[in-house]
Amino acid sequence: QLHLTMSEKNELTKSLEMVQKELQEKESEMKREISEYKDRLLQAEKEHQDALTEANRKNEVEIQACQDKMNSLEHFISSQKLEIEHLKSNKEELNNSLKEANQTLGELLKTEVR
Repeated sequence: QLHLTMSEKNELTKSLEMVQKELQEKESEMKREISEYKDRLLQAEKEHQDALTEANRKNEVEIQACQDKMNSLEHFISSQKLEIEHLKSNKEELNNSLKEANQTLGELLKTEVR
C-alpha cells in the first residue's frame, strides 16, 4: 500500500512539475509577445508622430507661402491705389487746363468776331 502511495506521489509530483514547466513556458511566451506588442506600439506611435511633424512642417511652409502671397497682393493693391490717385490728379489737372483753354479760345473768338 505504501509503495503504491509513494508511486502515485511520484507520478503526481512529475505531473505537477510538467504542468509548472508548461506554465512557465507559456508565461515566457506571453512576456515575449507582450514585449513584441509594446515594440510595435512604440514604432507605430513614432511613425504617427513623424507623420504629424511632417504634416505640420508642410502646413507651416504652405501658410508662409500664403502669407507671402497675401503681402505681395497687399503691396500691389497699395501701389494700384496710388496709381489711381495719381491718374485722378492728372485728370483734374487736364480738366482744369481744358477749361482754361476753352475760356481762352472763347475770349479769342470774341475778340476775333469784333
